[in-house]
Amino acid sequence: MMDADTPRKKVNSHDVAERAGVSRSAVSRTFTDGASVSEETRSKVMKAAMELGYRVNALARSLHTQRSDLVGLVAADMDNPFRAEQIDCLSKLLRERGFKPILLRGEATANVSEMIGALLQYSVAGVIVTSDTPPEQICVECQRHGVPLVTINKQDPGAPVDRVQCDFEHGGRMAFDHLHSIGCRQLALVLPQKPSYTIAGRAGTFEDRCREQEIPLQRIACGLQDYESGLAAANLVAAKSNEIDGIFCVADYMALGLLDGLRHEHGINVSGDMRLIGFDDIPQAGWKAYSLTTIRQSREELARNAIDLLIKRIETPELPPQKHICSLDLCLRST
Repeated sequence: MMDADTPRKKVNSHDVAERAGVSRSAVSRTFTDGASVSEETRSKVMKAAMELGYRVNALARSLHTQRSDLVGLVAADMDNPFRAEQIDCLSKLLRERGFKPILLRGEATANVSEMIGALLQYSVAGVIVTSDTPPEQICVECQRHGVPLVTINKQDPGAPVDRVQCDFEHGGRMAFDHLHSIGCRQLALVLPQKPSYTIAGRAGTFEDRCREQEIPLQRIACGLQDYESGLAAANLVAAKSNEIDGIFCVADYMALGLLDGLRHEHGINVSGDMRLIGFDDIPQAGWKAYSLTTIRQSREELARNAIDLLIKRIETPELPPQKHICSLDLCLRST
């Protein structure tokens, strides 16, 4: 009798073949989608596999066949609620389409060579890049090795890749038009000191609309795209509160800090003394404590279109590069 502390021998396809009384190739065909195998053989193999507790090693198979159902997700800033939701949505929809997502952190300090090496080592079916941070080398190397790649809300990398992005330029116009429509005539733009591609785009069109309508604008750049930087920006906004009656904060995560700072540190009534609109529609924006008016970019629409483009690229590699623009919605709340 085997002792409880004795490691169990790992079951392999040879063990299953022996138990089922079939060849190893029959076992392989049974666990390969679309492969030809009789129902009698399939039944024997599945029964033996269940009795032995056998599981297919998907990674080993992908390394052997040079094909896999793995999709690499390259992401950064995972503490940002929008990014975390986006990755969660991508992972869920990929699994629904029969793929297995693997996450690689693409922070500014990431070792790009190691990241590319991992993607190629796993023989991924494709890659989805969700961040501005990873260098363009990822796009170039994926193209060089024939790995399908789709970017989400990312600047044109120069390499011919498929792209999905929200209509962020229209988003900047939407933010201005909303504030203007409710009577705001002294505006402020709150953004990070080093804005990403999409944030620069939405901020730029907001500034353009201010110039077109000859509306005075205070540009307040502060820190990063996070809650703490929003708190810090509140001090700068409060110092000019007599000159500001409407604010566009380019990301909800930052806007929540701004809102808390204005209300709790400076006693400013945001919805009375001044108005505020954010961008993204993260879950916290809808909380009763914030009730933030914002512009929603749909994580589901971005993810679904990115996966559709990836599958199309896998199935038809010779297609010219595709680009899909996703729409935005205004979410009216209390601010």
